[in-house]
Amino acid sequence: MYLSDTIRKKYHEFWSSAPRNHKEVPNVSLVPNVDSTLLFVNSGMFPLAPYLAGQPHPLGNRLYNLQRCLRPKYEEVLEVGDNRHSIMFEMMGNWSLGDFDKTSQIPWIMELYIEHFGFDPKRIYVSVWGGDEVIPRDNLAIETWIKTFKKYGIEAEFSEDIYDVPFNLEQGIDHKARIFPYPKSKNWWQRGEAAGELGGPSSEIFFDMGQPEKVQDKYHINDDSGRFVEIGNNVFMEYFLDKDLVWQPLKQKNIDFGGGFERAVMCLANVRDIFETDLFLPIIKKVEELTSLNYKKDNGENNDYTSAFRVIADHARASVFILADGVRPSNKDQGYILRRFIRRMIRFGKKLNIEKNFTSEVAVVVVERMKDIYPQLEQNRTQIIELITAEENNFRKTLSNGLKEIEKFKIRNERLDGKKAFYFYETYGYPIEMTIEEFALDENESERVLSEFKKEEEAHKAMSRSGAEQKFKGGLADQSEEVIKLHTTHHLLLNALQSIVSPEIKQRGSNITGERLRIDFNYSSKLTPEQIEAVEKKVNENISAGYKVERIELKREDAEKMGAEMEFGQKYPEIVSVYFIKNDKGEYISKEFCGGPHVENTSIIGKGNKKFKIVSQENIGGGIRRIKAKLV
Repeated sequence: MYLSDTIRKKYHEFWSSAPRNHKEVPNVSLVPNVDSTLLFVNSGMFPLAPYLAGQPHPLGNRLYNLQRCLRPKYEEVLEVGDNRHSIMFEMMGNWSLGDFDKTSQIPWIMELYIEHFGFDPKRIYVSVWGGDEVIPRDNLAIETWIKTFKKYGIEAEFSEDIYDVPFNLEQGIDHKARIFPYPKSKNWWQRGEAAGELGGPSSEIFFDMGQPEKVQDKYHINDDSGRFVEIGNNVFMEYFLDKDLVWQPLKQKNIDFGGGFERAVMCLANVRDIFETDLFLPIIKKVEELTSLNYKKDNGENNDYTSAFRVIADHARASVFILADGVRPSNKDQGYILRRFIRRMIRFGKKLNIEKNFTSEVAVVVVERMKDIYPQLEQNRTQIIELITAEENNFRKTLSNGLKEIEKFKIRNERLDGKKAFYFYETYGYPIEMTIEEFALDENESERVLSEFKKEEEAHKAMSRSGAEQKFKGGLADQSEEVIKLHTTHHLLLNALQSIVSPEIKQRGSNITGERLRIDFNYSSKLTPEQIEAVEKKVNENISAGYKVERIELKREDAEKMGAEMEFGQKYPEIVSVYFIKNDKGEYISKEFCGGPHVENTSIIGKGNKKFKIVSQENIGGGIRRIKAKLV
């Protein structure tokens, strides 16, 4: 058995057993189906968003999961290539919805990491909220950490000096300073600044790797030297913003723990590189086979091209999971992110002199390695390989076109500058290094073009951030009035499609914003104008009829027997939330597995004389159609 599989098994056993008695929250798709503020699920707490805000969870108040996540911000993508950053990762999550406090949570986390995972307690350090003029220092967390360390034979002390860390592992055996205060930028969590937002102090757990990646004169546990690796973080949601935007104590105090699974595996494997764990090594070995190059030097040090191996391995894994969750390469939203990953793989493959198609071979390795944990990878294997191959073929043509454009530019004998180099990069995906090589620039000219290129790139990054910032923010899901209306309308639309077009129609994906809803469903033909008109009519009739929308918690098997609709490929817990809509005859208009929220009565959807309108339909491949609709 792989080490990672053993850790995964121990994690599930720990939280589900007494005295913790947690219930598992199923792993959800990387693509949010309701929250319009996110392109991808970016944290383990995403499935818990409504419940942290106060909605009762059908499984109770003690919950855990191991959720796949993806953080594709431009800056985060550029970090891939070092020993510990990955775009897609698995987050170990644990929650108390007002059921226990930090005096229980902190000892449990240490028990999990030390007694069950096998971490050396002498290499563990923690950070705590240092306090400000509004919220005092988290002294209860400090006291609890001191008591918990003592259980494992360590006389831990709190130190105001964050640089009071041992010089090396040997000194760390008896080093007493293990608990350090940090300000709001490091140890405070909140989503936003609006009234009603939740927030609170956090306490992060760090593991001393012994040697830094970046040598510094002095270190602290939350620097970027690579010596100390964050392996977990407790967020204590103890406050909320009142109408005057002042933090006030929260009645239901929640705890949200998140631990990086890949980093835990790395530390326990006693390596300093997540790509040398069993989660990535099969991919690395495949790239070595394709290139006849070694990932690292014989002495274990990085080669000049080690980072290229890491980018390919990371992006291959992320791309396969995104494809398995129904995303297709495109020029916007999730599809654009996927396209970027595949193209970066190819570009970094060129750095390793891979000139033939290779992404499908690497993708197969990802599927084989992870299919037992995520069966949807095997279920969608053929489609994944076909789509990634097609995207690689298209991009290689693009690179070829870029070379042609460069040749035209050279014929005109114009001087290359950073703006033009960035044009080749942005339009044709042509890497700056390849452009400089094509023009055979000397050292001084290379530095000039590279410097100008970086300025253009920074300007582009700033523009991208300003335009897409909201797409990557985390936290609680969008529960605006318009989203809630469209969420309920989505249920009515599925029913109308099944009633009018085909009873075999099933949902294959969805997304809801404040402006429109989107549903993907299995159907091979384009809907006729008559079918669209009939669907619109039925939805609007059900809206104006004013039917009650009711939420009931049921055993999953009972809900399945009732024929409740469920999201394709989704896992559900033993107890599920089901929303019902009945007509005046007692017939079901809709019955779906769903976390909500929804309007209480369908008439609320039509408030202000709003009407349901289908605005577009398209074929997205594989026998799947997509409809977008609005309330107008």
